[in-house]
Amino acid sequence: MSDAKNIADFYQLIYEKQVEVQEMPSNKKISAWAIRIVDLLFPERNSSELNSVEEIKTAFINQEKELVLLLNKTKACDVCNTAEVAAIFFQSLPALYQTMLTDAQAILEGDPAAKSIREVVRTYPGFFAISIFRLANLLHTLGIPIIPRILTEHAHSKTGIDIHPGATIGQYLHIDHGTGIVIGETCEIGDHVKLYQGVTLGALSVDKLLANTKRHPTIEDHSIIYAGATILGGATVVGHHSIVGGNVWLTSSIEPYTTVYHQSNTKFIDSKPLI
Repeated sequence: MSDAKNIADFYQLIYEKQVEVQEMPSNKKISAWAIRIVDLLFPERNSSELNSVEEIKTAFINQEKELVLLLNKTKACDVCNTAEVAAIFFQSLPALYQTMLTDAQAILEGDPAAKSIREVVRTYPGFFAISIFRLANLLHTLGIPIIPRILTEHAHSKTGIDIHPGATIGQYLHIDHGTGIVIGETCEIGDHVKLYQGVTLGALSVDKLLANTKRHPTIEDHSIIYAGATILGGATVVGHHSIVGGNVWLTSSIEPYTTVYHQSNTKFIDSKPLI
């Protein structure tokens, strides 16, 4: 087969792929849909142009219609009714909003630098990442593929906080600073948990054969995980009211009310001031 034939077949292949995805909405459009919902729920994030209850109602109805279009164009449902899925999603928003409020409250109460809920909602990357996760997780629980990952990866790109939409996370999650946090697909996090930057809640093994098993740790209520800590394994449980110190490497369970810390080998050497 000639090189000309090979390149012609290659161009044909790429063309067929182009035709296949022409109706597919961009990641940017999908992310914009979710951000619009967060902005509707928390108008303090941006200046609001809505001046009546009817306008707010119309805005949510429009977002529901947009979700139906996104579901159809991404072929998210082979057998499900996309309008029904969208309706369930938006009927669940009031309860989800209350959960998001607990996240904002946890950050306000847990960070001495935070002065108000408005400041948390408007400026904290942790709150943004959690909010996008909450929306993505709801879609994930409704059996929607692709879109939840697009949403959490958008938040990841903006904040450095990587939360898989399949994770199970309770109320009052406080992510402080946040950059470099990784929360795996089968991770379970209870209520009133605080995570600092650089925390990894990951798998002990990435073998594909473990795809349908619990691979990531469980963090029980009222636990604090400090910066740089790595906690691995589906059987690993951090008991409630525990503290895991910075840079700790943990692959086995700890009992409730336990404090684990990393012992530093740092040496201090006296030196004369430079002249």
